Amino acid sequence: MNGWIERLLERYGQTAVLHRSGGDTALRAFLQPLCRQEERVPSAMTALGALDERVWLYLGVTAVEPGDRLVWNGETYRVRSSRERHLGDVPLYWQAFLVRTKERTA
Repeated sequence: MNGWIERLLERYGQTAVLHRSGGDTALRAFLQPLCRQEERVPSAMTALGALDERVWLYLGVTAVEPGDRLVWNGETYRVRSSRERHLGDVPLYWQAFLVRTKERTA
């Protein structure tokens, strides 16, 4: 990956922990909710109660895969989908869509 992206992440990114079967990894990434035109909290009712449908965006140089979990700011997010982004043939960063889980960390 290109060094300028790592420098941007180091300076402006958030620190998170990636949980996967191989172990935990600390990383730096940009994490933010995807904006919607609606101001209300999007949710759906399930048999277990309300489900928060807000989707979060992950941009980082650490590869994440569907099913991985990221912990940031006391909240846990599950990777819904991910893909590596390129400029020509050069891999630049990973983009993923996350959903918040009900797990909370201390």
